[in-house]
Amino acid sequence: MFPTTPVRPGRPRAFDIDEALDRAVLVFWSKGFEGASLDDLTEAMGISRPSLYRAFGSKEDLFYKALERYTEGLTSYFARALAEPTSGAVATAVLHGTVEAATTPGLPTGCLGVHGALATGDESRQVRDALIAWREEGIAHLTRRFQQAVDAGDLPPSTDPHLLALYLRTVANGIAVQAASGSSRPELLQVANLALGSWPKP
Repeated sequence: MFPTTPVRPGRPRAFDIDEALDRAVLVFWSKGFEGASLDDLTEAMGISRPSLYRAFGSKEDLFYKALERYTEGLTSYFARALAEPTSGAVATAVLHGTVEAATTPGLPTGCLGVHGALATGDESRQVRDALIAWREEGIAHLTRRFQQAVDAGDLPPSTDPHLLALYLRTVANGIAVQAASGSSRPELLQVANLALGSWPKP
């Protein structure tokens, strides 16, 4: 739960902070950081600019909170995938989870973490760098998991865990981009399964 704005005794909060944050996620997801204006955000969240600043800080602060919310929510499949018993099951859970998250009816297509700041100016460098770090953290988690698989004999000894992690993340990111470009869930599942068909065997 994120910190809430202090209010006077007896005065109820004028809005639900979690619901407002969920709505901000959708705006950033569909428009990106720079494309999402303060008017877009306040209208979707149903709050005024002063309320946004008091509850969340700056637009940049709000974006970071939205990314955290997105990571803990719709893309929580990634953390669960790391606990799968084999590297192949990890890869399957990651790619199938990506397809599902990127093509969920009623939600924006693609991935907030991939599209959020791909095209930004110098003034948004910190947001762009934060998303690069977000994606690199995912690769680091996969690298450690695949190293465990090598050590356990689940992957060939010659496997480069980092390269395999980068490969999987690249395919997943490509799926997200194609989803945003209009590719359907069945098509993207076929792409995922094609990539999984070449997964290294022990």
